[in-house]
Amino acid sequence: MKKKHFKILALLLGVPFLLILLCNHTINSAAVGKTFFDLGNIPKNRVGLVLGTSKKLVSGHPNPYYTFRINATVALYKAGKIEFVLVSGDNGTIYYNEPTTIKKDLIKGGVPEEKIFLDYAGFRTLDSMVRAKEVFGLDKVTVISQKFHNERAIYLAEKKGLSAIGYNARDVEGKQGFKVRFREYFARVKVFLDLMFNTQPKFFGEMVEIQ
Repeated sequence: MKKKHFKILALLLGVPFLLILLCNHTINSAAVGKTFFDLGNIPKNRVGLVLGTSKKLVSGHPNPYYTFRINATVALYKAGKIEFVLVSGDNGTIYYNEPTTIKKDLIKGGVPEEKIFLDYAGFRTLDSMVRAKEVFGLDKVTVISQKFHNERAIYLAEKKGLSAIGYNARDVEGKQGFKVRFREYFARVKVFLDLMFNTQPKFFGEMVEIQ
């Protein structure tokens, strides 16, 4: 390969890499001081928004991301840091219903049924954050997910006029955790594409009052 061609190839490979790093840094910086691990330090909000994920992995084993989000939501409610829970997730088919599944496990954990509201159209984090404001009428919210996910949700929320903080569920280590964190870099690039093109949620719908 000629030296000139090598430089062009290096440039073509380097630009996307720098873009990924820039998107990641921007979202990390915007969320500094807005995510919390300690129940004693996190400010109180009326509503906690737990972001959905599947209860089981493709292998059939329990999904630790799911389990840790349930545990974090229950802990946040029992500590009096939220009064209501909004569950936002995918309900794309009759065979797959994240919000209802999460609701059942929250009730088992001690969150009263009447304190739980369901957003069945949280197909993406973007949808969840926009719908929290536009459909459920929230001005501020505590997002409940893993730290890396909370950071992205907070950035999206605030770009859409929703004030957000995050309560960090326990993260997942090892091979599974690495794969999810690797995909997160590309999800963060997608955030900026969505904002650039003003991507809207798949559904809006009638207003729902949380009370």
